[in-house]
Amino acid sequence: MESGNDTQISEFFLLGFSEEQEQQPLVFGLFLSMYLITVFGNLLLILAVSSDSHLHTPMYFFLANLSFVDICFTSTTIPKMLWNIQTQSKVITYAGCITQMYFFTLFAVLDVFLLSVMAYDRYVAICHPLNYMVFMNPLLCGLLVMASWIMCILNSLLQSLMMLRLSFCTHLHIPHFFCELNEMVQLACSDTFLNNLVMYFAAVLLGGGAFAGILYSYSKIVSSIRGISSAQGKYKAFSTCASHLSVVCLFYCTMLGVYLSSAAPQSSHASAIASVMYTVVTPMLNPFIYSLRNRDIKRALKRIVRVPVIPGPIVPGLKKCP
Repeated sequence: MESGNDTQISEFFLLGFSEEQEQQPLVFGLFLSMYLITVFGNLLLILAVSSDSHLHTPMYFFLANLSFVDICFTSTTIPKMLWNIQTQSKVITYAGCITQMYFFTLFAVLDVFLLSVMAYDRYVAICHPLNYMVFMNPLLCGLLVMASWIMCILNSLLQSLMMLRLSFCTHLHIPHFFCELNEMVQLACSDTFLNNLVMYFAAVLLGGGAFAGILYSYSKIVSSIRGISSAQGKYKAFSTCASHLSVVCLFYCTMLGVYLSSAAPQSSHASAIASVMYTVVTPMLNPFIYSLRNRDIKRALKRIVRVPVIPGPIVPGLKKCP
């Protein structure tokens, strides 16, 4: 195949994790199980939030949106990989690859934005508890989510349009289980300077900006918690954001590990395996992290399965941030 644009390219080949046929049933069963747990776990969390009027608050509104995005996030990659294993084919069409890359980028960045918005929500709840419902009113919550969607859609559209301008050579094997933006740019045989410039600029602007917002929110939260005199008060204050902090650390640490490991060209398959952590494992664990330490979620889930519950204690007010 000669170099050319998108009209001459018909398909790519996703190499996945293993070339050995005897390992394919194990890989299929493992990823099918994780995918089903992710979908049903996040759907159950959305059902719990929507069915319990006590959970119709900004924090759980953002949590339900995060669960929906996590379902979409894993659904952009895992079903295609399972289909390829089942049919013993590694082929993905050019249009399918661009589409998968678009939605993967969209939901990955949207995950980052929602985590940042949730950090701001925890900042207001802990640092300004008396004015929480004034600041985090339904209009602002809706605008924050809508703005996140708009920015992520525009970013994904820009990245996809930039990809369409590239020409590809005969080597169309992607050492991954999905069409990842950086991997596709590396396969191009035309000049990729502008693509790399746009890609890294968007990563710094969007990802770095969202992470800076998370760091700022938690610096204020820590400052507020340190001002609480009693140890019990500090514990209760920290417990309100412990689940979110756990998810942030898990998501960012695994993503950072993936891109650090991808710096070495010889470790492309290792990078693919490492990317499973933030593309599959993190969305799968999110419902458990938020429900295991959250009495409100537990209460809603027990109501769904008709288990009687005992009302939990009320968390006292917290000191305002300096």
